[in-house]
Amino acid sequence: MATSKTLTHTNEQGAVHMVDVGGKPATHRIAIARARVRVSREAIAAVRAATAKKGDVIATARVAAIQAAKRTSELIPLCHALVLSRLDVDIEVGDDAVTLTTRAETKGPTGVEMEALTAAAIGALTIYDMLKAVDRGMVIEAVQLIEKLGGASGDFRAPAI
Repeated sequence: MATSKTLTHTNEQGAVHMVDVGGKPATHRIAIARARVRVSREAIAAVRAATAKKGDVIATARVAAIQAAKRTSELIPLCHALVLSRLDVDIEVGDDAVTLTTRAETKGPTGVEMEALTAAAIGALTIYDMLKAVDRGMVIEAVQLIEKLGGASGDFRAPAI
C-alpha cells in the first residue's frame, strides 16, 4: 500500500497509470470543497437582483457544479469514474464575493475529493462567465479541499486560512 509520500499514479518504471482500486473495500466517503469568487459590488447587486444578462447566476452555477462533479473522470486524467450518492452545492453571496461550498458523497473504493473540487471550480468559472459583462476583474481564489472523511488514508480537515 502506498504511503502518504508515495506517488500512486506512476508504476515501478515511472510510467503514468491508473491506480487499481479493484481490491479495496467500498466505504462511505465524503469530501467538501470551497471556491470563492471575488467580485465588484455592481456584480453582487446583479446577482441579488437577478439582473445578470445571462440569467439566474446562482441556479446556473449550481447546475454547472453538479454536472462537473458527474463528469470529473472525463476531465481529470487517471481519475476513476464514481457513482455519486450525493452532491450538494451551497452558494453564499457576500458583500464582495460569492462562495461555493460543495459536498460530494459516494460508497466506493476511492475518494470523492476530485469531484468536490471540480464542482467548486466549475461553479466558480460559471459565476465568472455569468457576470463578466458586469465585472471582468473578478478573481477566482481559494479553490480548496476543506474536509475529507472515510477511506484508508483517514480523515482530513484543512487548517483555517
